[in-house]
This record gives sequence, C-alpha cells and structure tokens, in this order.
Amino acid sequence: MSLALILTSSLVFAQNEDVRIGVLGLFHPRQFTLSAGAGSALVVQTDHESVVLEKSSSVDIVHIQALGSSVLLRSGTRVIKSSKLTAIGRANGPVDFILAVPGHITRHYRGTLEIKSVSGALSAVVSMDLETAVASVVAAESTSGTPLEALKAQAVAARSYFAAGNGRHHEFDFCDTTHCQFLREPPDPATAASKAVFATRGLVIAYQSGLVAAMYTRSCSGRTRTPAELGLQTANYPYYPVDCKYCREHPSRWQSRISAQDAAKVRNSDEFARLRIDRRLGWSAVPSDNFIMQKEGKQVILLGTGQGHGIGLCQSGAKAMAQEGSDFRQILAHYYPNTTIRLSNTAAAYSR
Repeated sequence: MSLALILTSSLVFAQNEDVRIGVLGLFHPRQFTLSAGAGSALVVQTDHESVVLEKSSSVDIVHIQALGSSVLLRSGTRVIKSSKLTAIGRANGPVDFILAVPGHITRHYRGTLEIKSVSGALSAVVSMDLETAVASVVAAESTSGTPLEALKAQAVAARSYFAAGNGRHHEFDFCDTTHCQFLREPPDPATAASKAVFATRGLVIAYQSGLVAAMYTRSCSGRTRTPAELGLQTANYPYYPVDCKYCREHPSRWQSRISAQDAAKVRNSDEFARLRIDRRLGWSAVPSDNFIMQKEGKQVILLGTGQGHGIGLCQSGAKAMAQEGSDFRQILAHYYPNTTIRLSNTAAAYSR
C-alpha cells in the first residue's frame, strides 16, 4: 500500500491536545529554581498561598526543595511548605517559565508546571500543547543543515509517537529523554523546526486501524531493523526492514572499549542489554546494536556502525533523501511501509 496524505490547506485548529511531560528527572533533583520568562507573569500556587513572579517586580524567582513527601518554597523571606506546587499564567493557562537544577541545567518551557516530592526527589511535570511539544522534539533531534522536508518527516513521526505512545510512565505521559523522545526548549517560530511542525500540523502516521507510536533512530547502518530482531515486542506496527542507501554507503562507524565483565553482559542485536550497559557507563559506551567484539587483555574493543536501535525512520537517511529531492511523504513511505498519513482525531475534531 502506498503512503497516502490527507491534507487540507485551509485547516484551522481551534484547540490542541496537551501532553504531560516529566522533565529534568535524569538529574534526580532535590532542588529547583523557578522564574518567569521575559514579559510573563508566573503564578506559583501552593496548598494555601500563591506567589506571583515577574521579571519587572522585586519577586522574580523562587527556590524549591524536596522535604520528605513535601516541597519547600522559598521566596525572599517567605518559606512555604506544601504537598505540591503548580505554576500557571494569570489567565490559568500556559505561560513561559524557566526551570533550573542549580549547578546542572537551565531550561525554558511554555505550558503549566506541577512539582511534587517523590521518594525524596523533586518530580517536575510540564503540561504543554501537543504542537509545542512536537516542535521542541524536532529542534532537539535535528542536526544543523537538515532540509525542511526531513524536518517535516521528523515532525510527523514525533507527533505520532505522542499521539499513540502513552503508558510508559505512571505520573506523566512522557519523559524528556531518549527513553521517550528527546526534548529541549521550544524553538523560535522563525526556525526551520517550527516551520516544519506548522506545515504538518495535526498529521500522524497510521497503520490499518490504529496510530503508530513511530520509532526513529540517528543512523541505521544501511538497513533498518525490526523490534523482533532486537528482542523487543512488536506493537501494532511490524516495522518492516528497509534499505537505507545513505547509511549503507556512508556508515557511521564507532569504537568503544569496555571491560570483559561488561562485555559479557552485552550482545549484538539485544537492545535491552545495550540500554542496561549505556545507562551505567554512558550513552557512548555502546552506541548501537550492530557491532563485533575483539578481546584485548582484560578489556574488549567493540567495533560497530550506526547510532541508536535502528528501527523506523533513519534521521541520517531521511536527511540524504531530502537533499536528493524527496518530500516528507516519500521519506515516511520509505521508512514506514504500508502506512498512511492522516489527521489525528484531535485535529480532525477541531478543523474547519
């Protein structure tokens, strides 16, 4: 079946679905700082009190700390203990804000925020508009010089994952790491990433009667893989293996050195084993599931190609296809055979 596109140029969406994304959890934070974005007023609500943060006022930042099962908010001389806190705009809607783990990372978001203390660490969940989330993923996942059509393909894949990939976390819908989708701050509307999201707004990948929680990878080694080949369960889409001309002719080669003890725990074409090693040693320890081993004394050298699990859309291959003239529909048809592109249910409900 060829890839069909359902697209009406006059679509106007009056409302978009929100997604709840757990952010900065990789740092297991016990402290946050929270401030309003430029030109925004941030209303921070606790169990019984609220604090308004504005860059133009004397109160523009709060310090948040985990205290058992509670959170402790400090604003100037005020100290407030609460079961949780939320941050919203004056009109009870989304707002620009800046959340930071002191000494580690600072991120800008647009949406609403909820912070709780869970097992002694702070859990931050940002509820943001679906299209804002998609743009943030596209900006985080794309490399410099990626053509617009490849970015459009990435946008449709990312949106499809959000639309169909719920259930990976209990407290929120998705996280901001590669466990779900890598997410940074929303890009400027003038950027190519934003333009790609706007041009494909509401479009998702479908297979038979269901949406596809589309998987994608940085580089596939010349042929995409199936979940079954890597010891993963097959969901509602089988991910047919397809040839990737660019990666076959320009393989992304890597070399890594690990201990013999660690090497005994990792196997070629075993995604679970690779992830276990990478979570402990770092994501560059075993970049892909395609490698051979060479023993050298008490260590083992891994010689491999590719980056990531190799399933679904290959970002390197998509970039090359776009550079050769393929549009996003052709790119998606190549990497997700037998699928269609259609409007998500939410988009269809609010289109006119």
